[in-house]
Amino acid sequence: MGRWICCPCSRVAGSLMLLLVLALSCNPSTAATASPSAPHIKPSYSFGRTFLGLDKCNACIGTSICKKFFKEEIRFDTWLSSHLKLPPSYLLSYSGNYTDDAKSWRLVDITRLTSKYRHDRADKRICTSLLKTRTCSLERALRRTHRFQKWLRAKRLTPDLVQGLSSPMLRCPSQRLLDRIVRRYAEVPDAGSIYMDHLTDRDKLRLLYTLSVNSHPILLQIFPDVEGWPFPRYLGSCGRLVVSASTRPLRDFFGSAPEVAADLALQLLAVLRSMGTNDLNYFFYFTHVDGGTFGVFSNGHLFIRDASTLGIIDKEEGSQLIDDQQEYKDIFSCLTVDCQSAFVSCDSIGEKHSLVMVCQELLPKLLKGKFLQPVQGQIDSFLQRCADGFTDDQGVNEAVAKLTELLKPLRSCDSRFAYRYPDCKYSDKY
Repeated sequence: MGRWICCPCSRVAGSLMLLLVLALSCNPSTAATASPSAPHIKPSYSFGRTFLGLDKCNACIGTSICKKFFKEEIRFDTWLSSHLKLPPSYLLSYSGNYTDDAKSWRLVDITRLTSKYRHDRADKRICTSLLKTRTCSLERALRRTHRFQKWLRAKRLTPDLVQGLSSPMLRCPSQRLLDRIVRRYAEVPDAGSIYMDHLTDRDKLRLLYTLSVNSHPILLQIFPDVEGWPFPRYLGSCGRLVVSASTRPLRDFFGSAPEVAADLALQLLAVLRSMGTNDLNYFFYFTHVDGGTFGVFSNGHLFIRDASTLGIIDKEEGSQLIDDQQEYKDIFSCLTVDCQSAFVSCDSIGEKHSLVMVCQELLPKLLKGKFLQPVQGQIDSFLQRCADGFTDDQGVNEAVAKLTELLKPLRSCDSRFAYRYPDCKYSDKY
């Protein structure tokens, strides 16, 4: 519900009538009859710690953007009614609006690390397995674990501290990757060092919890869009909510026009190439893809929307965990997945792993029935060859090269593709 605030004015001297007008302007019951100069109603959200997940901290992501929620500089755009009711807490993600100056607003995605059901089930598991109670202080319970006690003593984040965590990003960790996590961790003010001296006990628990539940926000922080990485910008977190730049999921474009589908397919293939070969010598691969894994900005640019299934292999250092270390399990290993789930060996990930998955799951839905024959038949044939390529890297390369060659002239150059327009009018590069 809205709240009335009567601001003190400059020194008032005068008549009883002036005092009466001032009194009426500050009284909600008489506001309807007040003059046009009466204060404007300023409705506000009734934010609760439970909705944001602040009541669960420090088993949460962080608090870096909480002020913007409470100052109403982040708003849920679908619920901008006169009462400004909060959306249902069971949703996994929300569309919102974000401002820095209260004048210009931009779209953002507000997401949870996992569903409320899974969060609740994990919270219950922490209490029952560690303290033998149905409810408890999550922080107190997690602080008592052997893993977190090792984190408290550690000066540096090393592979043994993340062994057994379910995140694909940490299945094949190198020291170089772990140093990057600590150095670029955005939920603390003094990031920049590979040593954890600048992290408080609270910060360490939040980082460990985030890595255990869903590494998506960490990936957005350590591989930022401003450096050319294909991820949406990380804006901050509050409790168990993450705020990032908004994208529309790729599934929304499965029914798009042929020239749009061709453009997105080419972007998708380009993103996968960049994730396999980049200046930092990290090899990124997906353990799962679907219509929500990739997203499209309003300018037509395609990005990785959900990085939760993204694994990383350091081609420079390699993995510094051996297989039996990967099989180590504790409460942090089982917060969102079945503890019996088997890890994929780092050595089993092929170079074309993600390309094959995309050819199987996404490109057919994006390109099916979009073009005239014989072009459509050729596209379908190369897609099938790519999809069958788990055992034939060379065949995948050839199929993707032919597919790229077919799709390029099917794109168009107009304002719908603002990320490359008008440059595409003057250069074949775009």
